Amino acid sequence: MLPILQIGPLALPVSQFSLLLAFWFGLSLAEKFAPSRGVSADKLYNLTFTGLIAGLIGARLGYVIQFPGAFIQSPLSLISPNAGLFDPFSGFAAALLAMLVYGQRAKLALWSTLDALTPLLALLMIGFAAAHIASGEAFGSETTLPWGIDLWGVRRHPTQFYELGLALIMLMFLGWISKDKRLMKGSLFLLFVALTAGARLFLEAFRGDSALISGGIRSAQVLAWVIFALALWGFERKTPSLTTEKPNG
Repeated sequence: MLPILQIGPLALPVSQFSLLLAFWFGLSLAEKFAPSRGVSADKLYNLTFTGLIAGLIGARLGYVIQFPGAFIQSPLSLISPNAGLFDPFSGFAAALLAMLVYGQRAKLALWSTLDALTPLLALLMIGFAAAHIASGEAFGSETTLPWGIDLWGVRRHPTQFYELGLALIMLMFLGWISKDKRLMKGSLFLLFVALTAGARLFLEAFRGDSALISGGIRSAQVLAWVIFALALWGFERKTPSLTTEKPNG
């Protein structure tokens, strides 16, 4: 694992850099893909950065509200890039709200916009996998298989590499199926959600850091099953309409 990459005097946090790189490539790909879904590339760019800025501000404010003492003692921590000083839930809520407001004002169609954002989301999945490889997080359970890796003192399933492989396969599959002109608006995004949930179901079977609920059931798998079922239900509802509704493109 490689949490820090030392380049001369520069110490580069590999996890954060992986996510930043994935975001940049993903947004570039989404901008190129957007016109085929009937979405303005400029509006998609503005939507994404509105969500990003609102998410960062919301995540920091959420952490400040929960732990004000840390910032009273050190006010400069308010502008610290330390990822540990952000509250993910507050950030997600702020980003979602800001994007909904901007999308409504910019008159962006919901399903078409979600389809246009799918390449960005798929690249972010690759970025998260690379970040986990660098940090050693999302580690696997113990194994005696020959492809196991030595991590945290024991031989483990290389779940971070499983995650990366699944993310790459998913990106290639979505790129291939996106060329199908019969896909209805929203189908590509729903398929991405279903594939992501399915990948999580597979990965959780080999994870060594999963939260367990009663009976040894993994909480992430329960949530993934619900999301998987809902996404497939939504996708199936759109599929019979292929001959009656206007397709994308």
